[in-house]
Amino acid sequence: MKPIKEVTSVITPLDRVNVDTDQIIPKQFLKRIERTGFGQYLFYHWRFNDDGTEKADFVLNKPEYKGSEIIVARENFGCGSSREHAPWALGDYGFRVVIATSFADIFHSNCFKNGILPIQLKESEVEELLKDGKEKPLQITVNLETETIEAENGKTYSFSIDPYRRQMLLNGWDEIALTLQLEDEITAYEKAIAK
Repeated sequence: MKPIKEVTSVITPLDRVNVDTDQIIPKQFLKRIERTGFGQYLFYHWRFNDDGTEKADFVLNKPEYKGSEIIVARENFGCGSSREHAPWALGDYGFRVVIATSFADIFHSNCFKNGILPIQLKESEVEELLKDGKEKPLQITVNLETETIEAENGKTYSFSIDPYRRQMLLNGWDEIALTLQLEDEITAYEKAIAK
């Protein structure tokens, strides 16, 4: 996974509650066997008309938010089924940070396992980010080392991430990478019990 230390980007203000995993990546696109290629289907039914053309009024289709790496939404982001494809789709599309007032537990956990930083802020803070980001494109810097967010308009926010998960993201480790750091000890143990 790519380490996350600092992400600077215009935010994508997705002003919705209860964004479920079937909206993030609809079930008909779950047949792929690799983790890549899901970004093109992110928010598919919200982004596209039945004929495949983009819906001009959907936030991801607006030119000022193209290339955004930070999405901001309201409460209960990632609810619904526990599909890991949801963070895969967000990451493949280019999002590295999701900010919301609350997250579904399994989605929250899956984000960390797939290199996406989920940040929980107070409702008033999310409201402020959404308002400012919809008025005009708002660039913010998320710093995982200091656990702070600085907006270009001078507003600042603080967040807290579990130290273990924070360290994993800062180093770009998943559980396999963490286990492989103990490869010498594992090999020595296997040799010892084989005798």
